[in-house]
Amino acid sequence: MKSIIWLGALLAVFGILGLAVPIFTTSQTKDVVNVGSVKIENTEQSTHVIPEALSAGVLALGIALIGVGVFKKNR
Repeated sequence: MKSIIWLGALLAVFGILGLAVPIFTTSQTKDVVNVGSVKIENTEQSTHVIPEALSAGVLALGIALIGVGVFKKNR
């Protein structure tokens, strides 16, 4: 297969994942105080939202690249 088809398939998968899971949360732990053997940590959670239009655009681009790759392969 051509690399354009693989790239299209990868983009299509990312687009589908973005539509299926549009919101995800990450957490980051930071040291607040570190005195001798006493250590106080703070964990912050951040919520990230993937815009639906972005996911749909990436999916459409992936499908278009797959179509171009298949069309050029058959020519």
